[in-house]
Amino acid sequence: MASGNQVVIVEGVDKSPEEVQPAVLEGPFDTRELLHIDEALSVAERDGGGLHYSVYVGPLHDPVRGAAEALHDKLADPDRSILIAVSPEQRQLEIVTGKLAQEKIPDRSAALVVFSMEAAFGAGQLAGGIITGLRMLAETAASR
Repeated sequence: MASGNQVVIVEGVDKSPEEVQPAVLEGPFDTRELLHIDEALSVAERDGGGLHYSVYVGPLHDPVRGAAEALHDKLADPDRSILIAVSPEQRQLEIVTGKLAQEKIPDRSAALVVFSMEAAFGAGQLAGGIITGLRMLAETAASR
């Protein structure tokens, strides 16, 4: 899971930055995309109506919605949190909102975010879709 407050610690300080290859780079994102997603998470945390935003990209066991809800329940403050869960291999996307978060982001608004994200994913823009989703969710929460 990634969040706006996530810190990555890399051991082996005697290596140059070019030699250090965190395992996360083996995933679907390059370094630039990860930096953009991290920036979008930070902006959402700062400007997103006092809610907490998280992103999970990876496999989701069946039922997919239940798996996403289980991940959401493990967050530090699930009532005030929003989780975007994406499983590219399964072609699945879930947005889970906590009890207090749902007051600022009703299901209808979340459905519009899903629609926009799916359009970006369909165009081959996984990172772009996640960034768009974070921006839309934060703007919706801030306006309420």
